[in-house]
Amino acid sequence: MRIPTKLIAKLVLCFMPAIAWAAGKEITVWAWDPNFNIAIMKEAAERYKADHPDVKFKIVDFAKADVEQKLLTNLASGVTKALPDIVLIEDYNAQKYLQSFPGSFADLTKEIDYKNFAPYKVSLMTVNKKVYGIPFDTGVTGLFYRRDILEKAGYSEDDLKDLTWDRFIEIGKAVKEKTGTYMMSLDPNDSGILRIMMHSANSWFFDDKGHPALDSNPVLAESMSTVQKLFASGIVRPSNSWADWVSTFNQGEVATVTTGVWIIGSVKSVADQSGKWGVAPIPKLNIAGATHASNLGGSSWYVMNSSKAKKEAIDFLKTVYAGDTDFYQDILVQHGAVGTYLPSQTGPAYSTKDPFFGGQAEFLSFSEWLKNVPALNFGLYTYEVGDALVAQVPGLLQGGSVEQALKNAQRQAASLVQ
Repeated sequence: MRIPTKLIAKLVLCFMPAIAWAAGKEITVWAWDPNFNIAIMKEAAERYKADHPDVKFKIVDFAKADVEQKLLTNLASGVTKALPDIVLIEDYNAQKYLQSFPGSFADLTKEIDYKNFAPYKVSLMTVNKKVYGIPFDTGVTGLFYRRDILEKAGYSEDDLKDLTWDRFIEIGKAVKEKTGTYMMSLDPNDSGILRIMMHSANSWFFDDKGHPALDSNPVLAESMSTVQKLFASGIVRPSNSWADWVSTFNQGEVATVTTGVWIIGSVKSVADQSGKWGVAPIPKLNIAGATHASNLGGSSWYVMNSSKAKKEAIDFLKTVYAGDTDFYQDILVQHGAVGTYLPSQTGPAYSTKDPFFGGQAEFLSFSEWLKNVPALNFGLYTYEVGDALVAQVPGLLQGGSVEQALKNAQRQAASLVQ
């Protein structure tokens, strides 16, 4: 029997969606850090493929600087063919990409229930009331401290409650005098401690129009003054690199570490320090509006509008990163990743008492502090302004005035962001 040509055409049209579905789509992801972001994304992909075997993933591991450079180059040139479907962007840089390249990232406002995420993460990816991206890990901060060293100096965890930076310095002087151990380590060329202090007081480096506002910012003045007092007090062991900084607490040279939750893996890397550590809220500034909650670092996932697998990419992120609480339990246990998906933080992995931290459920503490991190807009030039500020630190260490340092930083920052 001869089948009419028109009937064949109708059959083909009828089965085309099924044929296309059967062929599947490939989702390409750009990220950095093979032991953290890449490993976690691979686990997320495996979870999704269990119910979507037709979807393939190509997860590409670049250096962080390469991801940022490739993304910037392709977006600036307007050539979107080489872009991935999903890209990881550090939170400090999110507004730079979103505002500099409008229309390049998928608007997910109506796709995701953002009430389930930490508010401060959502604000970082919001432009004109539209939300782009899926919040991922947090850099919620804590004061990691050596119980044994503080006890030797006559202090306990009760002395760390409602702690101010001035009280921290007082305790640090006593610890240095009685034990010979520095209270903390800081790299004078790193603006991280300034960002922690600023964020904890709900303030940043820019005015409402996005211009640097350094010499008229009381929170920044208080933060710079505090950094100056920390170094002048003799309780800081200066460090000159990431490796040097990590070695100061791994080798027991310092009694405390103030940074993001992501440092836990490095803290716990020295097995014979098990049971000697604890974690408390960070000290707060002596200024109105200051809190004990802050953040350092963190990143989030974004879908490119140019993606040929945009629908699948959004569904993947929505299904796993915005809906799978078991996934977040697993990545906390396997990788120490504290996500910002709030429904996941009542699971057993968060309430487990950790012998390394003296039986403290440290992740439960961090998940509570996470809810109090102020929501900020980081603007477009956080790192550029950070460089201008740390350039003034040597002068402060020589006894220079904070007022003059901020005037100098203002001029330098204004020239950098023109």
